[in-house]
This record gives sequence, structure tokens and C-alpha cells, in this order.
Amino acid sequence: MRALFLPPVVLLASMGLMVLLHKTAPLHELWGRPWSWLGGILLFAGIAVAQWHARLFKKLGTNINTFADPGTLTREGLFRFTRNPMYLGFVTSLFGLGIALGSASPFVVPLAFGLLTHFWYIRVEEQALLRKFGTPYVEYQRAVRRWL
Repeated sequence: MRALFLPPVVLLASMGLMVLLHKTAPLHELWGRPWSWLGGILLFAGIAVAQWHARLFKKLGTNINTFADPGTLTREGLFRFTRNPMYLGFVTSLFGLGIALGSASPFVVPLAFGLLTHFWYIRVEEQALLRKFGTPYVEYQRAVRRWL
């Protein structure tokens, strides 16, 4: 059951919901081209950031599963600037999709995904990291912001 709540699964479901909201209840058209192209750029940039760090985890041999024990503590890549570059990439991609769609209703989804991430996924991960790494993780928390 937890597999249904893994962040990439929720991300894909969120994208589908955004398209559905745009098609069935757009509320208000915000903009068209060329502004919608900016959304496409953000969508792909966010996915690229998340994928870059997923590959980094694989290279380091660390666990990427939100609900499993962490493998290693890293400061490579964007982990030097944000403790959650994959989630930042996911949220960026959702806002990018909203901009690309160009209507108001889809924007409720990235907001909900961001809140879910902030108050659930990240909390679960931070508790596991504190249990495993203790003081080094506390020092990392002090040095690097949760988002940006």
C-alpha cells in the first residue's frame, strides 16, 4: 500500500489531476502562448533536477525510498543548497505544468503536493535521518535550508 504513496507515484497522479481539472473545470484562463512555453521549460527542468539527484542516490548506493531507512548522508549536487532537491524538482515541475496549462484550477494541486511534501514526506525522512546520523544530520540541517 505504501507504494501508492511514494512521491513519484503521487507526482504522476497529481499531473493527471491537473490536466483533468484544466479540461473539466478551468475556472479562469490565465494566459496563452508564449507564456505557456515557460511552463514547459519549468516542467522539464524540475523533472531533470529530480532525476539528476535520483541518479546521484543510485551512484552513491543510498536508498531513495521515502519510507525506508536512509543509506548515506550526502552534500553532493544541489544537496549543498537544499536538503530536498528532488522534492523541489517535483514541485517546480507541477507549477510548470500549471503554467503550461494556463488555467487557474490546476494550481491547487502543486500547492497541495507541496504541503503534503513539507508536512509528511520530509518529516518522515528527517526523523529517519536524525535516528541514523544524529549530530552530523543536525549540523547539516543548520547549514542547509529545507527548501531554498
